[in-house]
Amino acid sequence: MTHVVTESCIRCKYTDCVDVCPVDCFREGPNMLVIDPDECIDCAVCIPECPVNAIYAEEDVPADQVAFIKLNTELSHAPGWKSITKRKPALPDAEEWKDKPGKLSELVK
Repeated sequence: MTHVVTESCIRCKYTDCVDVCPVDCFREGPNMLVIDPDECIDCAVCIPECPVNAIYAEEDVPADQVAFIKLNTELSHAPGWKSITKRKPALPDAEEWKDKPGKLSELVK
């Protein structure tokens, strides 16, 4: 199994999770992070680090977020989505977006 970044990360992109990942499985897009399932070792150390509760074990992904399993796989191998291994500042308006639902349309691929 792997871990999955879900909708809560969109337009926030907090990178607290990146600092604790022992295998550098996170990939960075313009306004979201994803997890490369080929790299993730299912250690779960990233889950409590996410300030917006966007990370789940694959088997625990909420029903309304299941599409993010496939999306993480696709985007982690997409051109331009590079490995991120160091914490960066969140997006400038992350605080405004962190609790908003329905952000999939805001995703920049």
